[in-house]
Amino acid sequence: MALESPPLETPDARTFFAAERTLLAWIRTGLALMGFGFVVARFGLFLRELAALPGKPPLPHTGVSLGIGTVLVLFGVVVTFAAAIKHQDTIRRLESGRPLRFSGWSPGVVVGLLLGFIGLLMASYLLFGLNH
Repeated sequence: MALESPPLETPDARTFFAAERTLLAWIRTGLALMGFGFVVARFGLFLRELAALPGKPPLPHTGVSLGIGTVLVLFGVVVTFAAAIKHQDTIRRLESGRPLRFSGWSPGVVVGLLLGFIGLLMASYLLFGLNH
């Protein structure tokens, strides 16, 4: 007679629902980053149009807002893909009864640090990069 392993305990449905809510929150974060990136990318165009008054020289095109905006849009895409991959891994772990792994470098910490760095770049551009 072979030894049988005890049957896996079915995870609570609330755990799956919590994983689903987390996925949706990350998707909202990715969409917000993409939308904000689009606004930042078009902000330079808005400033040039605003400054294009009769008798005033046009503002030089530096491309900084387009670059930062594009980085934000791409960052939003990466966050969305990473959230989907992490969600799949979480569901597989829950279904197989394996414990979930948590580390100090959570996706929220990484996103927060990168957004803080991009914010510093934008603030320095606004303070020192504009011709006053």
